[in-house]
Amino acid sequence: MSGKGVDLKPGDKAPAFTLPGDGGSKLALNAFKGQPVVLYFYPKDDTSGCTKEALEFTAAQKAFDKLGAVVIGCSRDSITSHDKFKTKHKLSVKLAADEDGKVTEAYGVWVEKSMYGKKYMGIERATFLIDANGKIRQVWRKVKVPGHVEAVLAAVQAL
Repeated sequence: MSGKGVDLKPGDKAPAFTLPGDGGSKLALNAFKGQPVVLYFYPKDDTSGCTKEALEFTAAQKAFDKLGAVVIGCSRDSITSHDKFKTKHKLSVKLAADEDGKVTEAYGVWVEKSMYGKKYMGIERATFLIDANGKIRQVWRKVKVPGHVEAVLAAVQAL
């Protein structure tokens, strides 16, 4: 499945998920009911853009905590990879492993990409702000890292 046709918009119910998380945890959307969730999808652990994005979310962690918001980064990397990534860069965000791709497909971020003329499937960098009732409030697609965390934080403050 290519993820095409899944186009979640503000007001839609966020697709439920339960995924293995870093450090042996389980991350389930319904476990965070009653608080906002920032769910960001990124292509790959320990690559330059993904590291920068994770570091920026980590730097803003206290501000998200003050607002009662949970920040979860999700890619198709393994838990072992997530744990190494988290330790290496001292990340504070939660990382979820969607190794079978069901969640990336449910959120419509498993898309056809192209590099040097070759087409391949990969994760589109995207962020979903989910409110305390499990509704999507805002969607950022094709995210550019600079300034993104500030925009997400402002959106959480506006909830």
